[in-house]
Amino acid sequence: MLPPRTVTTPPRRRLRRRAALGALSLAAVCSLLPAASPAAGAQGTPDGGHCAGRALVRVPGAAHQQADCLDELTTAGTVASGHTDPADFAGLTPLDLATPSGVPGIQIDGYFPDSSTTDTNHGWNHDAQFVIRLPDHWNGGLVVSGTPGNREQYANDRAISDWVLSRGYAFAATDKGNTGLTFYRDGRRPGDAIAEWNTRLTQLTRAARAVVTQRYHRPPARTIATGLSNGGYLVRWQLENHPELYDGGVDWEGTLWRSDGPGLLTFLPPALRDYPVYAADGPGAAEALEAMHKAGYPVGSEFLWPYHHQVYWDLTQRIYREEVDPGFDGATEAGAPFCAPGTPGCDADYDYATRPPSVHRAVDRIALTGRIGKPLVTLQGTLDVLLPISQDSDVYARMVHGAGRGALLRYYRIADGTHTDSLVDVFPGKLRPMVPCHRSAFTALERWLSGKGRPPADHTVERPAEADPATLLTDCRLG
Repeated sequence: MLPPRTVTTPPRRRLRRRAALGALSLAAVCSLLPAASPAAGAQGTPDGGHCAGRALVRVPGAAHQQADCLDELTTAGTVASGHTDPADFAGLTPLDLATPSGVPGIQIDGYFPDSSTTDTNHGWNHDAQFVIRLPDHWNGGLVVSGTPGNREQYANDRAISDWVLSRGYAFAATDKGNTGLTFYRDGRRPGDAIAEWNTRLTQLTRAARAVVTQRYHRPPARTIATGLSNGGYLVRWQLENHPELYDGGVDWEGTLWRSDGPGLLTFLPPALRDYPVYAADGPGAAEALEAMHKAGYPVGSEFLWPYHHQVYWDLTQRIYREEVDPGFDGATEAGAPFCAPGTPGCDADYDYATRPPSVHRAVDRIALTGRIGKPLVTLQGTLDVLLPISQDSDVYARMVHGAGRGALLRYYRIADGTHTDSLVDVFPGKLRPMVPCHRSAFTALERWLSGKGRPPADHTVERPAEADPATLLTDCRLG
């Protein structure tokens, strides 16, 4: 990491570290690609210089905001100054991730009115928190994002914010309105907590566009939505439901919700039932292996299964099932961890297809349709074993084409990519990082939106046979 720069305002109190990071909190970013030219219409530093107009910038609809003038908006400075929370992005990025620097500007932290209190950042204990970063040297564009998993608003700082800020974009992120492993407690009826994620990103996008206009005296020439996992789901939903707010989006292994499946609640229960039998290597192990493959877990991904069984599968199934189907286990909240099949209310026995219509209606409230209204680039790793690709992005791509919107989609299957890039450090010979592929997808979308050429057709991006880890960390050629 490059040394942090000094901020021009006194450093704020360090943000409190959260004890737990949410499930579906995934993959990361890697080292820098060469800087690209600013977006069309870039004007450089506005009149007034460093942090001009900071006292005049107001976030529409915010109940509270704090604007600080920083010499460094990337994590090269914000970690030391207390303008990010490293706990939010812990475990998401490769160890050798390079950090860009040299991005002065304004950071605005705040929150919109909300009744839940799971986000503890700044000691506010208030949800619907956001961060907006306005670089002095602006390229005319705005990038907005919701967080992966159930993390808070700084979770994208290493994966997305650092890189887009270094390219001159303004950046905004939201905590999605609820955080943590008990996010499902928010709302009055099943599905409310996830539905709020969509509402909060729409709210932030509108507010951030207004803030950009205040700061730079003109609206953004381009607004791009991007995000990881749950953040990728938000990109899909926004382009389906509010395409007027965006010019395009990059969906990095977004979560798929469909009222008739497939989805988390259809492929996670087989893993909870069959993986322990396979791992025991006793009677029925061969049949359990076949059942895992049939459920969508790719052949060749077996080396990733122990970690996901311990960390992700059980927890993810229980908390997301509690969100849309709290009645399955009666008064118990989020089931029994690692229960054996046959245990009353055990999520290993969950069968989404047979659940009452009310459960399917709850999922339908947050479901995707494929009817995107702006260009979208989707990418997912072929060795993703949290959201198996055959049950997720493969299906979503077919949905987009089935809805007659295929001309707006480019879909890249990244060979040997997995859901969480930090695992590349554990299995460097078996996995490739996804972050350089996300950056390639982002720059391909930029060219597409600028009329400089359409991205390559949908295909699998193979892992170069002779590429060393350092090369894979910085390069992912889509064409």
